[in-house]
Amino acid sequence: MTTIRRFCCNDLLRFTSVNLDHLTETFNMSFYMTYLARWPDYFHVAQAPGNRIMGYIMGKVEGQGESWHGHVTAVTVSPEYRRQQLAKKLMNLLEDISDKIDKAYFVDLFVRASNIPAIKMYEKLGYVIYRRVLRYYSGEEDGLDMRKALSRDVEKKSIIPLKRPVTPDELEYD
Repeated sequence: MTTIRRFCCNDLLRFTSVNLDHLTETFNMSFYMTYLARWPDYFHVAQAPGNRIMGYIMGKVEGQGESWHGHVTAVTVSPEYRRQQLAKKLMNLLEDISDKIDKAYFVDLFVRASNIPAIKMYEKLGYVIYRRVLRYYSGEEDGLDMRKALSRDVEKKSIIPLKRPVTPDELEYD
């Protein structure tokens, strides 16, 4: 049986195999530690019997006013545990925290424009492509900013797509 629990420091020493997927963005240890310290509610791990890490989700809450939102920094599932709706469960958890606890207007994420399986999965979860970000990944590949409106955004204004692509320097960061 799968257990979903908060990520802890010890998991940093055990989750390398999940990050081996070429589509998974990896970060340095201090980056993970910052998320763990600042946004612990947004950092969860899925664990198999025997304590093997199956996948994880890492995110944060940011923005101001109607731009207050949950952000998925990374969600990944080890190849042998895919097609079990684990990513969906992790995404739903982050969305619920964003919606019910932090009262965010939407959840957003960035995905490689070439990662068609992930884009389709996010669309099935209710995400829409909000905008294209030119050369977002390492200055080479475009990224798609995908969003899902939450209950606070009654008019769904946060998911009205932009008509033109943007560059990374046009993105708003908190």
